[in-house]
Amino acid sequence: MMTLRPTLAQFNQIKDAEAYFEFFGLTYDPHIVNVNRLHILRKFSQLVSAEDSSQDDDQLLKAYRQALQTAYNLFVTSNSVEQKLFKVFQDRPKNIVMLSDIGME
Repeated sequence: MMTLRPTLAQFNQIKDAEAYFEFFGLTYDPHIVNVNRLHILRKFSQLVSAEDSSQDDDQLLKAYRQALQTAYNLFVTSNSVEQKLFKVFQDRPKNIVMLSDIGME
């Protein structure tokens, strides 16, 4: 029996995190995905956008699979606050002075 290979067109139709894992045949802990869904997808998106789009579809899908695994593994051992992927974590409030900013005389 011949198994059809996944295509880039199929990949581009995926809408949710679990479907990406199923598409690539990757195992995952549903609890980790539920807690870190947006962060995993954000990191995955960053890694995918860094890939060379001139690769053929098979190479690209292989790189995307690795990117999803990397993004997922990051949140197995870390959390969203440590990773600071979203702007809200990166912006520093303008009305707060950090203790590290105060010099000793």
